[in-house]
Amino acid sequence: MNAQPRKVADGFALQLMIVLCLVWGVQQALIKLAAPDIAPIMQAVGRSGIASVLVGLLMCWRGGWEGLRQGTLPAGMLAGALFALEFLMIAQGLKYTSASHMAVFLYTAPIFSALGLHLMVPSERLRPLQWLGIGICFTGIALAFGGGMSFAAVDGRMLLGDTLGVLAGMAWGFTTVVVRTSRLSEAPPTLTLFYQLFAATLLLLVVAVVMGEAGQVHLTPLGVGSVLFQGVVVSFASYFTWFWLLRRYLASNLAVLSFMTPLFGVTFGVLLLKEPLSLDFIGGAVLVLLGITLVSSEPWVRRVLSR
Repeated sequence: MNAQPRKVADGFALQLMIVLCLVWGVQQALIKLAAPDIAPIMQAVGRSGIASVLVGLLMCWRGGWEGLRQGTLPAGMLAGALFALEFLMIAQGLKYTSASHMAVFLYTAPIFSALGLHLMVPSERLRPLQWLGIGICFTGIALAFGGGMSFAAVDGRMLLGDTLGVLAGMAWGFTTVVVRTSRLSEAPPTLTLFYQLFAATLLLLVVAVVMGEAGQVHLTPLGVGSVLFQGVVVSFASYFTWFWLLRRYLASNLAVLSFMTPLFGVTFGVLLLKEPLSLDFIGGAVLVLLGITLVSSEPWVRRVLSR
């Protein structure tokens, strides 16, 4: 049976993407808000564990385990390790930097996935407009790194947190490269997601024990609510909604709309955590988002410019 052709994003897709971006954008602020009750790394363990159980139950009901017999396990474990590394960097980074900064730096992921695919997949070679976007993005990162820091008293903690945010984006980007260049590219999305969630649960729990943070769990309404929201709404419901959209709409259209996420992330950081924003960071964030748009949505940008 032939797959249905993807549609241009319509009003329904726009409304659904706004909801998804709002959900994705608020999670960094929630993690930091609940950090005094549950350590960020243990929040990551909880969310991954809850979501892996839900995904596993869904696969038992609807199927999807056949990919295990297709040699996907090695790539799945590698993708899972990168997924765990991403959330480890987020958890550690939020100790030092703001949720607003983390929301922007995390979404540099498309830049790193584009660079990795350029090196590994001939059909994914970067075009001149995309190279321009990469240059703009890294210029924005350099500018945003100075946001909020006075060189009379350099805030090394924030600089460390921002760096960890970029590393989290790098891990996310390289996860995409692993999925695209391995047998996972033909596996059901549910299986790929299960690999990532299951591996992250185990690896992050081990890291939390080694770092002495496994005991930093106080079951307050805020802490439990944050973990449940991340596990059920973000890591389960929103991801499957995203996969559903990708099967029905053009990926380039959805990629453009997804760039609302860092904007929501910054907004929630300001509203919920009262985080200050410097002009350096705002200018850098705008350049980062512009660069990501040029890289991830180059065909769409080219069509717009040609008009």
